[in-house]
Amino acid sequence: MSSESIPSTLKLSALLLFGMASFAFAPILVRFAGDVHPLMLAVIRTVSAVIMLLPFWLSKRANNEFPAWEKKDIWLSVAAGAFLGLHFISWFFSLAYTSVASASVLVTIHPIILIVVESVMRTNRFKVLTWFGVFVAFSGSIILSFVDSEPVVATPNPALGNAFAIMAAIFFVFYILLSRKLRYKARWLDFVFRVYAGTAVTCVILFFGLGLPIQAAPIAIVCGILLAAGPQILGHGSVNYSVKYVSPTLLSTLILAEPVFAILLAIALFSEIPTLAEILAMSTILFGVMLTWIGGTKKN
Repeated sequence: MSSESIPSTLKLSALLLFGMASFAFAPILVRFAGDVHPLMLAVIRTVSAVIMLLPFWLSKRANNEFPAWEKKDIWLSVAAGAFLGLHFISWFFSLAYTSVASASVLVTIHPIILIVVESVMRTNRFKVLTWFGVFVAFSGSIILSFVDSEPVVATPNPALGNAFAIMAAIFFVFYILLSRKLRYKARWLDFVFRVYAGTAVTCVILFFGLGLPIQAAPIAIVCGILLAAGPQILGHGSVNYSVKYVSPTLLSTLILAEPVFAILLAIALFSEIPTLAEILAMSTILFGVMLTWIGGTKKN
C-alpha cells in the first residue's frame, strides 16, 4: 500500500478543528431527528456516507491510485467497519434513553477501555498515574450511574441509556484496534471508504434482519445525511487521516473536548441542564480520562 505526502501543520490543525467541532453536533442531530428508530437513523447515516464517498473513490480507483489490498487486510477492514456500525447503533440507542450530557461523556471513556485491553493483551505497560486515571474515571462512571438513575420526561431510562453509551465505547475500541494498523499502510480515501462500506452493510443487515419497517420522517433523513457529512466523514475522517501523523494520545485528548461542547449545545437547544451531582460525576470521568493520557505509556 502506498504512502501519502505529509500534510502541513496548518492543514492538520484545520482538519482537526472542524472534525472535533462536528463531533459536538452529532448528539444534537440525533435529537433533532425525532422519533425515528435508532437503527433506521444508523442506516441513513452510514449508507449516505458511502454514497458521498463513492464517486471520489471510483475516480481514484479508475486511475490506479490505490494499490491492491491483501485478503487479510480486506477482511480486517470489514470487521473494523462492523464494529464502527455497532458503535453508531449503540450510541444512537443511548441518546434515546439518557441525556446528551451522559451519553457524550460515557462514550468518550474508550481510551480507558483501550488501556485495559492493551494491558490484558500485554501490548503495553502503563504507569501508575495512568492506572490512577482509570480508577478515577471508573469511579465517576459508577457515581453517574447512581445520580442518573431516576427517569425524567426527556430521558425515560437513564441507566439503560448509559449502558448503551458504554457499549458504544467498547465497540469503538475494537474498531480502533482493528483499523489502526490498516491506516498506517493505506491511503486515507481507500481506507475510510472500505471501512465505511463495512459499517453500512452491518447496519443494513441488522435493520432488515430485525424486520424493522422502512419509515423515517423527512427531518430524520436530513439529520442522517448531515450526520454522514459532518460527524462521520469530517469528524471520524479527520481523526483517521491525522492518526498517521499525530500521536493517538493527543487525538484522544482532543476528543475529550467534544462532550463539553455537546453539553453546552444541549443546554441551549433542549434545556437539558445537568444537576450538580451529574456535573461532578462527569467532571470526574473526564479528569480520569485526562490523567490516563498524561500518564503516558511505557513499551515492553
